[in-house]
Amino acid sequence: MPRSVINAGPRVSRARREETPEKVEDWEIVLNGELDEKTHDLAERLAGVPRLSKGTIFFDSCGGSAFIGLALASLIRLRGLKAVGVVAGECSSAALLPFAACEQRYVTPHSTLLFHPLRWQSEESVRLEEAAEWARHFKILETDMDALLVRFFQCPAETIAQWTRPGRFVTGPELVEAGIAKMVNLFDGDVWSQIAKLGG
Repeated sequence: MPRSVINAGPRVSRARREETPEKVEDWEIVLNGELDEKTHDLAERLAGVPRLSKGTIFFDSCGGSAFIGLALASLIRLRGLKAVGVVAGECSSAALLPFAACEQRYVTPHSTLLFHPLRWQSEESVRLEEAAEWARHFKILETDMDALLVRFFQCPAETIAQWTRPGRFVTGPELVEAGIAKMVNLFDGDVWSQIAKLGG
């Protein structure tokens, strides 16, 4: 959540004030744990920060629902958030989407990211017709998620394909080598001073 809101400059009329953006301190959000129905507060936190504002999202998630990952990525992009993504531990599976949606991405030498094909899991009884429709849509969804990662990361489709099939743990240094993220470490001060040195 934002720490504070600072109104800068002289008092202006209401009409003028609506056109003048407020100066807001950078916010911080930790996206951790499994992305499932219990993590609706993550979406609320992303929706709770000022639109078009800048902040940092620290990632430590093994993934979860592809739909929740997509929704978080959509909130970042559609609300115009200038998000800086930092992989503090793990960023795998569905958590890759919101990380990829960040404007700037950083990893440490110890970061781990698991790329793999979509997995279908259901604890409910599914009729044959429903299973057939899900299988049809599953292929569309998988292709769409891969295409989104390619566009967000601005990398060759072959890179995502090689990591995703049959599935691979990718390290922070490998992500940097692919030009997808920049490197920070645990011994050169806070992440913001390191980002400033890197020209971010």
